[in-house]
Amino acid sequence: MSQRHHDDPSLARRAANHQPLSPLSFLERAASTYPDHVAIIHGPLRRTYRDFYARARRLAARLSHLGVGKGDHVSVILANTPAMLECHYGVPMCRGVLHSINTRLDAAIIAFQIDHAESKVLIVDAEFMPLAQEALQLAKSAPQLVQYDDTEYEGPRSEVSAEDYEAFLAKGDPDFAWALPDDEWDAIALNYTSGTTGDPKGVVYHHRGAYLLAQGNALITSMQKHAVYLWTLPMFHCNGWCFPWTISAIIGTHVCLRQVRGAPIWRALTENGVTHLCGAPIVMSVILDAPERVQLPSRVNFFTAAAPPPERVLADMQQAGFDVTHLYGLTETYGPAVVNEWHADWSNLPLPEQARLKSRQGVKYTPLEHLDVLDPDTMRPVPRDGITLGEVMFRGNVVMKGYYRNESATEKAFDGGWFHSGDLAVIHPDGYIQLKDRSKDIIISGGENISSIEVEDVLYAHPAVAVVAVVAKPDEKWGETPCAFVELKAGETASMEELHKWCRAKLAHFKCPRDFVFTDIPRTSTGKIQKYVLRDMAKGRE
Repeated sequence: MSQRHHDDPSLARRAANHQPLSPLSFLERAASTYPDHVAIIHGPLRRTYRDFYARARRLAARLSHLGVGKGDHVSVILANTPAMLECHYGVPMCRGVLHSINTRLDAAIIAFQIDHAESKVLIVDAEFMPLAQEALQLAKSAPQLVQYDDTEYEGPRSEVSAEDYEAFLAKGDPDFAWALPDDEWDAIALNYTSGTTGDPKGVVYHHRGAYLLAQGNALITSMQKHAVYLWTLPMFHCNGWCFPWTISAIIGTHVCLRQVRGAPIWRALTENGVTHLCGAPIVMSVILDAPERVQLPSRVNFFTAAAPPPERVLADMQQAGFDVTHLYGLTETYGPAVVNEWHADWSNLPLPEQARLKSRQGVKYTPLEHLDVLDPDTMRPVPRDGITLGEVMFRGNVVMKGYYRNESATEKAFDGGWFHSGDLAVIHPDGYIQLKDRSKDIIISGGENISSIEVEDVLYAHPAVAVVAVVAKPDEKWGETPCAFVELKAGETASMEELHKWCRAKLAHFKCPRDFVFTDIPRTSTGKIQKYVLRDMAKGRE
């Protein structure tokens, strides 16, 4: 009966009690509350929140003047620089959609993205202008071209007919009257997957999801007010996992970094008081192997995704002063949506057991409503036994709107009311999930499923192995058998017989690779191992 009163029109949503959620509000609040706090460090540059906000508004004004409006795409090919941060605010402030292009892609893929997004404006770092020009020659679209000439870039410049970024901003109004989106479901960003077959898919983010994940980052990473964040994670990757917006929410400081190199990383760690950074396991190796390495004065939080780091790397990072947390997510979930929440008593366990627990992907992020491992055929949860394989599936506000201009792929991804990740995993009795493979990477030998990750974990434990990838090799008798591609550490040696013996001592014999290939392992532009290339190489060894 009381529900009738709750449904009264006088209790309806209105402007006074309902506003669209958007991470753009974080920068406005930071600039009005702490205008003189340093928002950005880049080489000798120290830029306050007052100036950061004004420059973002100038950018929005200029883009608006060029006709960029609701749903229009502004593409950028930028390093981790102040301009990239400004684009994360200035583009959506004029109702545009930010399309961040991976700087490591080839011209053909960039041309495809520019055409597919129908980009109106393209902002390019001087370092990547030759690449952009090559892409534009291949593209059908002809976006307005703007060049950002970063003072920290010491390489050559190319002759180009493009407006200078600083001159472009100077014409903009620092008091531009930007507004929140009409609807928090409006698009804020477009990110293309690093798909390895066919054309990549454009993942659309909305303001609501960006707002929620940005706040979720602060909660999950225990970011205190005025934290200092080092940009070792590319901002073009899932919008830097939404940290460009997170740091404004906690009135923190961005420390920009053009390239992931040991010397500038350690300089930032020791001189700028860095508290947090993110990156793939390779970033840990860069940090640990740097000759500039010193003992940190205080603990630093390092968040990593992709494959879990080997036990020895985790131990070295711990000794060097870093607390490492394992995250997991996809482009379709705005970056990280799963975290390995660490229990205090686990720190008292032996290091091998700690490494085993850290290798699990974990539990759902704060802003994610549902995470489970389901049987993709029945859509029912698999047993929580740490053994039964299923597919990782997501449901919540930090899942993408869908794939831009690709209805069939969107419907397939959301079949059954869940987002299908394509990742195979188990779920343990404590609710923590652990990836076992991509569905296409599972090896089926004689009717038995072999997890390539399980085999890789064993080989990573060998003291001579630096990088390993295991794929299926066609076999006339067994259907498929594991084939291991191996990169050895500098100065180390290991034979095929030695590695085979190592595996047989630690794995069921049918899981052991029959072939070992010592070679440089191919990677995508984002550093992921190209297993499809390795599968082709393995087929060629029949």
